[in-house]
Amino acid sequence: MRKPPKIPESVLVVIYTPDLDVLIIERADRPGFWQSVTGSKDHLDEPLALTAVREVAEETGIVVGGALVPPEALIDWGEQIEYEIYPVWRHRYAEGVTRNVEHWFGLQVPYRLEVTLAPREHTAYLWLPYDEAAARCFSSSNRDAILQLPRRVGVRAASEVAPRQPPRRA
Repeated sequence: MRKPPKIPESVLVVIYTPDLDVLIIERADRPGFWQSVTGSKDHLDEPLALTAVREVAEETGIVVGGALVPPEALIDWGEQIEYEIYPVWRHRYAEGVTRNVEHWFGLQVPYRLEVTLAPREHTAYLWLPYDEAAARCFSSSNRDAILQLPRRVGVRAASEVAPRQPPRRA
């Protein structure tokens, strides 16, 4: 039985710690292709937050709404991009579909959690400082999302912090 075509609307979930370490996972079908959690809606009316929660659980075993990761840890960043679907993956979509709309989410976890990968989808995972994680991603939009992390969580990157001046004497 053939799978129904994928819906060309998806989520990207940047999973990170308070120290801005980011989880990236390696694709099983493309060794060396590292990314954040991604996935398409299962049905047209599936809420995007539900898609994000489902994909995080399926791809990493992290349960949003569990003891370690409360539901409010998942934040819709209110950003979406449209991109051309890589030709190698177009066969998964209906004939003639070449573009996808991706919605970005952030998920803060308390520390570098152990991950249980879906072996048919991913073969390895890494927790890296956000800039190193971004550099490993094959997708430029995934890199951009990760590099926005300090701004989105209100933390300035170490390279952006000006050296402290000694207090002035009156």
